[in-house]
Amino acid sequence: MPHPEFQRYAIYYTPAEGPLARFGAEWLGWDIRAGRVPAQRIRVPNLPIHIDELTQTPRRYGFHATIKPPFRLAAGRTEAELAAALTAFCAAMTPAHSDGLELAQLGRFLALVPQGDAEPLARLASDVVQSFDGFRAPLTEAELARHSTPRLGPAQVQNLHRWGYPHVMDCFRWHMTLTDKHPTAQVAKAHAALADRVTPLLPRPFTLNTLSLVGESRTGYFHLIQQTPLGG
Repeated sequence: MPHPEFQRYAIYYTPAEGPLARFGAEWLGWDIRAGRVPAQRIRVPNLPIHIDELTQTPRRYGFHATIKPPFRLAAGRTEAELAAALTAFCAAMTPAHSDGLELAQLGRFLALVPQGDAEPLARLASDVVQSFDGFRAPLTEAELARHSTPRLGPAQVQNLHRWGYPHVMDCFRWHMTLTDKHPTAQVAKAHAALADRVTPLLPRPFTLNTLSLVGESRTGYFHLIQQTPLGG
């Protein structure tokens, strides 16, 4: 049976304990590893709006890159089976690499994105989406309606109906979200304010060498369940 606390599950990349993970928790205001609000928030001068407003939506998801988007467990599947399947999957895979990570403005929000060739990261994500789709319950009509926006292209609509989420497979872009969507001028100011603080923490090169199983509690916040190394 699913854990009684969790209503949805997802497979993420979450950084190992260290300065970058601490920054992410203190910036967003949620420590996904500890499952709690961090003891302090990071202080960044010259932000265009209050940090709580900048980070309101991504806060509950924790500092992460989505690999398989959140899903409800299919009938008859259990959290223990999902965790065991992730362990077996990771043992058979090798780490994925890029030249590094960098802070970027993606339209109306900020994120960390890969430098150089991101194809190995995207290929791993596609493998995860396909391999774990049997654990995903079909979308409800309400879930389908929520994701079916006029902005979706034909490939994204096809992904939504086949994989339960539009931005997967060929429509996937690896990123670690840092802000909500805001007017581009505000996002540019946030980028300028944050760049000097976060850039020294970013790995070069970047190695994605673990996958994390996470669960969404009834409060809407995500918690780390297990973090598994690639390649055993």
